[in-house]
Amino acid sequence: MATVLITGANRGLGRELARLYAANGDEVIACCRDPERRGEDIAGDIRWLPLDLADEAAIMTFPTLLRGAAIDIMIHNAAIRGATGGLADVGFADFEKVMRINAAAPLILTRELRSNLMAGEKRAVAMISSRAGSMSEGLDPDGDYAYRCSKAALNMGARKLAYDDPALTVLLLHPGWIRTDMGGPEADLDVTEAARGLAACISDAAPKDSGSFRTWNGEIVEW
Repeated sequence: MATVLITGANRGLGRELARLYAANGDEVIACCRDPERRGEDIAGDIRWLPLDLADEAAIMTFPTLLRGAAIDIMIHNAAIRGATGGLADVGFADFEKVMRINAAAPLILTRELRSNLMAGEKRAVAMISSRAGSMSEGLDPDGDYAYRCSKAALNMGARKLAYDDPALTVLLLHPGWIRTDMGGPEADLDVTEAARGLAACISDAAPKDSGSFRTWNGEIVEW
């Protein structure tokens, strides 16, 4: 059984991934800003830890909570969307916050927990990205400039990490348009189906797949 760390595990896709891995018998380290507000408990071997990805100090001290525990799979799921009103809504504070949480925090947290990953067997780092960050596939009428830029930045950062650190298997995964708080009720994909597909992609991944960008069902996403 694997040890799986998931950020943004208190709701939506992150919560469903936590439930899925716990139901499979894996040990889950579920992270969110306030574990006391996580809602109904998930059955299985699951440990809730506080982690605010907007807080640099929280990221830097987070490894002390793990006390050297091995991590087989790290899933960077936590993200925010920011302003959605198009260019008219773009502002420095909102843009910087979205970039900080969505693009910088996953890379820095991976760096700080690298020794934990090296102590694991799978050594997989899954970045939940988005087709919205693709230069060739990511154009549509939605006005979320900061979110799209952050996912494009995350893609580049993960590609660079895969190049620099061949000991890790770094994956970029588009989860699909999911019926969650962010995706909305009109989305075409159930969160359970998306979580199962993502878990299968992570399970099947080999070092040769490091740096690739795929959908929840394994299809290649163009950059």
